[in-house]
Amino acid sequence: MSPEPEASKSQIAYRSIRERIADGTFGPGYRLVLSSIATELAMSVVPVREAVRALTAEGLVTFERHVGARVAEVDGSHYRSTMQTIGIVESAATALAAPFLTPEDIARARELNDVVRRGLPDLDPRVFRAVNQELHRVLCAPCPNPRLLDIVRAEWLRLGNQRDSVAGIVPGRATAVVAEHDALIDLIAEGAAPELIEAAARRHRSGSLTADLAVRHPEAGPCDLPLPEGA
Repeated sequence: MSPEPEASKSQIAYRSIRERIADGTFGPGYRLVLSSIATELAMSVVPVREAVRALTAEGLVTFERHVGARVAEVDGSHYRSTMQTIGIVESAATALAAPFLTPEDIARARELNDVVRRGLPDLDPRVFRAVNQELHRVLCAPCPNPRLLDIVRAEWLRLGNQRDSVAGIVPGRATAVVAEHDALIDLIAEGAAPELIEAAARRHRSGSLTADLAVRHPEAGPCDLPLPEGA
């Protein structure tokens, strides 16, 4: 078996910038000074510029002439589009992953859901988001379609960049989230049909996203998602 090729400088720059967008170090509107990033990473500006182009293509960075590169700002329409996309692609990935989830995976998902359950109603919003994200990651991880997983992860990152990390949990929604997680995990554990798992995952995301939009971006309207055929 041949060793994995070393990452190129542009890949290293891409990962570094992407990670800092994901963890909020580079927040919406943050100006990316290519020369400073290049100096920090001990490389020339060329691979950093290539990385920024890739991030621009993903919608995480914008570039304006005479202004330069900035982390993408957010408005209600972009937020709504990202949330709709996540609801569709993540539910499909969850349905595909379900047959490959082990008893340990299912136990881990239940454990994470119990963390939220025990913390209600005063769970720190940052903890809620982190635990919720990890639960969904566990349920999607064994999806056999790597391209679909790439899209899911990219949309998760875009959503993380668009959300205010200190925003509170939508009132009343966390309790519903726990119940919906229970129902989804039960379906997976029972070996339910893929379309039923996908529909449950989509209804769950649709409920959360609509509640989130109603509070943070009411101008964007509701986020109802069509259910898969046969659900």
